[in-house]
Amino acid sequence: MDNIYLLMLIAITTLAVFDIIVGVSNDAINFLNSAIGSKAISLRTIMIVASLGIFIGAVFSSGMMEVARKGIFVPAQFEFGEIMLIFMAVMITDILLLDFFNTLGLPTSTTVSIVFNLLGAAVVMSLIKISNSESQTISDLATYINTEKAIEIISGILLSVVIAFSVGALVQWVSRLIFTFNYEKKVKNFGMVFGGVALTAITYFIFLKGLKGTPYYKELKGALEGNEIYIILGSLVFWTLFSFIFEKITKKTVLLIVIAVGTFGLALAFSGNDLVNFIGVPMAAYHSYEAWVAGGMDVAMSMEVLDKKVPAEPYLLFIAGAIMVLTLWFSKKAKTVAETEISLSRQGDTHEKFEPNVLSRSIVKSTSRLSNYIGAILPKSLSNKIENSFNKPEVIMTKDQSIDAPAFDMIRASVNLMVAGVLIAIATSMKLPLSTTYVTFMVAMGTSLADRAWGRESAVYRVAGVLNVIGGWFGTALGAFIAAGTVVFLINWNPAVITPILLLLTAILLYRNYISHKNKSTNTLEEDSLKETGSRSVQGVILESADNISNVVKRGNKIYTNAVSGLAKQDLILLKKNKKQIDKLSTEVDSLRDNIFYFIKNLDETSLRASSFYINILGYLEDMTQSLEYISKVSHKHVNNNHKKLKFSQIKELKEVDQALESLLNDAKIAFDSRSFEQIGLIINRKKEVLDLVTEKIVKQVSRTRTEESSPKNTTLYFGLLLETKDLLNATMNLLQEYHKSFDSSVEPATITVTEEVKDSSEQE
Repeated sequence: MDNIYLLMLIAITTLAVFDIIVGVSNDAINFLNSAIGSKAISLRTIMIVASLGIFIGAVFSSGMMEVARKGIFVPAQFEFGEIMLIFMAVMITDILLLDFFNTLGLPTSTTVSIVFNLLGAAVVMSLIKISNSESQTISDLATYINTEKAIEIISGILLSVVIAFSVGALVQWVSRLIFTFNYEKKVKNFGMVFGGVALTAITYFIFLKGLKGTPYYKELKGALEGNEIYIILGSLVFWTLFSFIFEKITKKTVLLIVIAVGTFGLALAFSGNDLVNFIGVPMAAYHSYEAWVAGGMDVAMSMEVLDKKVPAEPYLLFIAGAIMVLTLWFSKKAKTVAETEISLSRQGDTHEKFEPNVLSRSIVKSTSRLSNYIGAILPKSLSNKIENSFNKPEVIMTKDQSIDAPAFDMIRASVNLMVAGVLIAIATSMKLPLSTTYVTFMVAMGTSLADRAWGRESAVYRVAGVLNVIGGWFGTALGAFIAAGTVVFLINWNPAVITPILLLLTAILLYRNYISHKNKSTNTLEEDSLKETGSRSVQGVILESADNISNVVKRGNKIYTNAVSGLAKQDLILLKKNKKQIDKLSTEVDSLRDNIFYFIKNLDETSLRASSFYINILGYLEDMTQSLEYISKVSHKHVNNNHKKLKFSQIKELKEVDQALESLLNDAKIAFDSRSFEQIGLIINRKKEVLDLVTEKIVKQVSRTRTEESSPKNTTLYFGLLLETKDLLNATMNLLQEYHKSFDSSVEPATITVTEEVKDSSEQE
């Protein structure tokens, strides 16, 4: 039984390595987002600067390690065996929780996770001890938990959300009011002052305030304390002169230096503040085991030793820093988490990741009314001046082009880094484990709001995204508390049996999440995905649209065949997958329709006819997906509700229709893939053949219904499938006819006008 604690220590240490990896994947990207989003400096430079910040910050982080030892619970109230069970439960639940959020691509807080894991495990272990005691009651729980410190930490974390959002919004609003969106000219005149202030704030609060949490502060204490004003004024003068000289010599904006130094400082602050979340518990477990061995290996030994301040081992900090840096460079999940924050703070339109909800709509409507009210009471001259400062240069880009462009400018990136770095450093100097995720995320959201990135076109989506992320934060706290408490209860029941089982389960879940994320990342790069056209001419649009049509025809053909096959075999799994495939296809077609505005804006004035062609093509593609969606939906519903299986004759007839349709669609795909557009006319001539086949099957079903059919559900399903097949065929033929006509017109000079073309298209429909 004694050896189990050594095995636990080894397991906790091993879990710590993976905890650093999943934790950094979620958190480290927070200090990269501003630099990456602005694209001010190369990604390689950003990574090198951030890596240096992380590594140095790890060495400065030992002052925060006390939180894991005695910040949440009173160690003297627990025996060695109980403490080890608490630490074991915390590490298992922490790594699984963080990896779950990484897989979803949602930023969560490693600080909140570790705090509530410790709290949940300590509370449940305390309740177990109380239940085994004849003299204690539930009211004695407060003697086990460091209530005052725990409340201080939790309230500090929650308060940081409001402060970070408010301060970020205020500083960004003032900065934009001064520099406007055409900041290049004003930066030349006032950039050195802005650079001086920003760099002074970053260096003072991060480097000097941050030193208070380290063992090196004692040597510098005499020189720093009492001289803060002189240090600030000296730094301001130095950095202002530096900014002036930098701009004169390099002819580049000092904002580049602000972003680079800010990224370094924020990475340093992150590492100094958050490393405790990853190795605080393993180090506390090591010190506990060390004291237990020295104390005669008594399992009932009190862990009062954890109340003492023990410096962190430098070599452990060195190793942890190295793992964090490697994770930063190689973690793919970190990039997924980054996409969420950057998309929510992007200045232009983008592919929104979140759907609006009732709460987001209500917030946007209320804010709009408040904004209108404030605008009405402000003097018109002041209101106009403010509006002029927030006027953006009009650049029309598609959503795909917007993703490749900078998400925001260097002014906002500088403010993000400056404000977040200052807030985190202040908390670190006060030894409060502030959530770097909450601070950096809410600062970014505050600056986005102040910069009017959340316009009428995107506000409901962005607000919904923020609400989803914040909801995930509360889920982290609740989930961590319940999960850690449950795990420590199970381990306490039989440590020798339950611990290996939970470790094996942890390994399986981590591997499954890894495969799930890998597959999801691969799916985003599928060859058959529909792509927005970037051409400006009719001929270019026709040729580029051929790929999309080929893909829709290919995927639609497979969806129809799977629906028929799923019905024939009563294969619910196949039909369920089929529903997901048509939902994905329908979403992609909708995305193309959402891009029509940018498509028309980018057209040459001489190519207006392309807009009519493109709009009609998208309309027919949508008709096709709607028919396929109905066929897939009713097929799945019929089998899922366990209705009567279709008769053999009905299945046979559906397969005949499927074969005829499959042959036609395959030929259409070949024509579009090979650009043999002259073949389209031959395919169109086969329309009557397939329509007659479907009509024949409808007549047969009418006859069956009158004589032998006994299932109303089967009749409804069969008629629905055949009628929707006719609609699918008509939509496909309309698309081919539109393509055939437009291709002929583009090859041979045509005099057709936009109005006439739209009229002809409507007559075809």
